[in-house]
Amino acid sequence: MKTILRTLLLTPFFALLLFTSCQEEVIDITEPNEAEILVAESTLTNLMSATSIMDGSADNIIDNASCLSVELPITVIVNGLEIRVDSREDFKVIEAIFKEFDDDEDRLDIVFPITIVLSNHDEVVIENRDTLEELIDECRGENEDDDDIECIDFQYPMSFSVYNADFQVINVITIENDRELYHFIKRVRHEAGLLASLNFPVTMELADGTEVVVNNNEELQRTIEEAKDVCDEDDDNDYGDDDFTKERLDEYLMTCPWVVHEFERNEDDLREQYREYVIVFKEDHVVKVHARGGDVLTGTWSTRVTHHGALIKLEFDTLADFTLEWFVYDIEPGKVKLYQAGGNRIILKKNCDIVIDITKERIENYLQECLWRIARLQVDGADNEKEYIGMPLKFFPDNVVKLRVNGELVEGTYEVGVRTMGFILQITLDGRPDLKLEWLITFLEPGLIKLENANNKMILERHCPGTDDDLNYIDGVLINGAWEVAAYQVNGENKPEEFLMYTLNFLETGRVEVTDPNNGVFSGAWLSYRKEGLNLGLFFGNNAPFDDLNHRWKIVEITADRIEMKDLNANGEIERILVLEKKA
Repeated sequence: MKTILRTLLLTPFFALLLFTSCQEEVIDITEPNEAEILVAESTLTNLMSATSIMDGSADNIIDNASCLSVELPITVIVNGLEIRVDSREDFKVIEAIFKEFDDDEDRLDIVFPITIVLSNHDEVVIENRDTLEELIDECRGENEDDDDIECIDFQYPMSFSVYNADFQVINVITIENDRELYHFIKRVRHEAGLLASLNFPVTMELADGTEVVVNNNEELQRTIEEAKDVCDEDDDNDYGDDDFTKERLDEYLMTCPWVVHEFERNEDDLREQYREYVIVFKEDHVVKVHARGGDVLTGTWSTRVTHHGALIKLEFDTLADFTLEWFVYDIEPGKVKLYQAGGNRIILKKNCDIVIDITKERIENYLQECLWRIARLQVDGADNEKEYIGMPLKFFPDNVVKLRVNGELVEGTYEVGVRTMGFILQITLDGRPDLKLEWLITFLEPGLIKLENANNKMILERHCPGTDDDLNYIDGVLINGAWEVAAYQVNGENKPEEFLMYTLNFLETGRVEVTDPNNGVFSGAWLSYRKEGLNLGLFFGNNAPFDDLNHRWKIVEITADRIEMKDLNANGEIERILVLEKKA
């Protein structure tokens, strides 16, 4: 995946070459392998057709039918409340209303007319409830076997070659979605004389998100057959996957630790109080909650499944806010949402890497493995992490810590200690008072350490040089030659003139030297790293005009002589663009 990403960054350049060369390309048509021609009523064509059938189970909470789907938006009346359903997210609103009370009779009425999509992807306008019920009656019942395959899907686009009787290519048909695939396979099965073969390779996606690349008909048939029955198709009339059996739910809860992401009790938002508490469900129905300070609180847990859905009961002597029987409001990959009437909600995220049994030796081993970026540093309410862009820490076995400042190592000391509230990390570096605090370790996993004390917070993220092919490529490009600022756009306005005549040299030590023809040379820091993509951290201190570029930039595109970066605001919108080009 790492090498693929670099290829993607270079795509615009190669796309231009391909576009140019394709204008004169001559297609050399060869006779296809007869084994790859799709046969009308073969097992493979039937499997492909079943995989492309429209799955209508996602909205069963509205129509109670897995063989049809209601086209959104629609308006429904749920227990007397009018709800406009614009997306699948709104199904959760309906379910929450249904589950608010255990002893009420739930009712959902649809405001007609509506448009429904049938299993063959045809659309039908329905004017009233009676007509809809007639179509629902034609569907199989809850969790009965049906024709559609939901545990594996094709990734689009894909294409078919169509041949004449002499096996010459007469057309290439591109398929963009299940609907187009369904109707094309229908042509293969019913149109006499149609000869077609699938153009490989083709990528399939399993229910758990795993991708499988297949290279011929035999592999495709085997892949679909092996995957078609290995997931829960959720063909019942309850929304989502909270219809787990008790056994499956218990097993899922016990797979890994769960981290508290959001917490609301009696309509009070307690997420800061319980943020990053870790819940561990054990086989003997003992549940342990690990607080940020290291305290471990022990209770019991149990589950049951009713016609309203699954419930988890937590009981603690000393943790009243958790003690409740919670409805399983929603289950997503790696996430469980719990709910109970009266303004009670917990969102848990699965984390198999988090360290539960923290020891002094384990903390020291993690610290000494690689470099550590100061991703966040908040002291007395002020965000100070900007002062550490491009300046990683290195922890050594002899309690020596070094901070790389503009390519030079500043040496200090550190200590991992044990206090009554838990484990602490104390750092002493001359001239860095914002680090010289006794930090309580609140969260530990191999690549991430979170620390806090009073109103201060620090997050360290691991950075291991030389282990990432994309970062190795970026570093190699940057240190090979001199650079200049070719473009600097702020809110769409280009201001490169401020940086004219300056030259940047990136050194392997993490130092960037900026040459000003009038005032000599000043230095800064740089570091390429991976976090939700590729990034380049730049820090030039107070040296104008480069102090405007002190930022962790997202890398958009990089070639041997050009790198384009962007700065995004909280809404994901581009605020600034920075382009560096290699000097001739």
